[in-house]
Amino acid sequence: MPIISTASLARTFQTRRGPVEAVRGIDLTVREGEILGFLGPNGAGKTTTLRMLTTLLEPTGGAATVAGHDLATDAAGVRRVCGYVAQSGGVDPQISVREELVTQGRLYRLTKAQAADRAAELAGDLDLTDLLDRRCGTLSGGQRRRLDIAMALTHRPKVLFLDEPTTGLDPASRADLWDLVRRLRDAHGTTVFLTTHYLDEADALADRLVIVDQGVVVAEGTPSALKLEYGGSIDASLQDTFLAITGRGPVPADAAPVAV
Repeated sequence: MPIISTASLARTFQTRRGPVEAVRGIDLTVREGEILGFLGPNGAGKTTTLRMLTTLLEPTGGAATVAGHDLATDAAGVRRVCGYVAQSGGVDPQISVREELVTQGRLYRLTKAQAADRAAELAGDLDLTDLLDRRCGTLSGGQRRRLDIAMALTHRPKVLFLDEPTTGLDPASRADLWDLVRRLRDAHGTTVFLTTHYLDEADALADRLVIVDQGVVVAEGTPSALKLEYGGSIDASLQDTFLAITGRGPVPADAAPVAV
């Protein structure tokens, strides 16, 4: 049984100019322990889909289950098994990392002692121990993202939803976050549902990709399979290395090859 399953999942917004179909019918399945890359252009419906799957937005059509909990009839059950990291994050810049993590634990009905223990455990797992007494507002972008993820993991969710988690991060911070996502899956069996605009990120992290456009799925498969299918005649072993460009008209006699 898949850990996430959707059937014709849809969301229409009512605007002054009339209805807007943000998601027009998403059909997908996600296996337990899988890292799924969810790709598409701006406005394709990626964030709307994530917000529906995490119960932050009510669908206007279709159905879905998350870890066996029905989106329409058991929203509380869905929230118990999933963690969500939004694009903008949600930490309080005026309090310390320790206070933020303990507060999150208390919101999940842990005792003070349990919340403190869980905060220390998460800080160790996500390389935040030396930052526990720092104000959240003083953290770097990569440190804030690790804190966002730590907060989403407080209740040990089965599924972690990450909405463009590395946007705006420097290359080193992006690489650190990639390693973290892999560890979550490999060490804890966490299923990760990841949206991203970075093709290299999707290729490096995802076991499987689902590409959406205008609110529907237009392609899906493993990164290697999709590159073979849509990469033309370029040798698969060279697809990540060379870009073939065909120009119009005759080639000048003194033209030289250009490395890209």
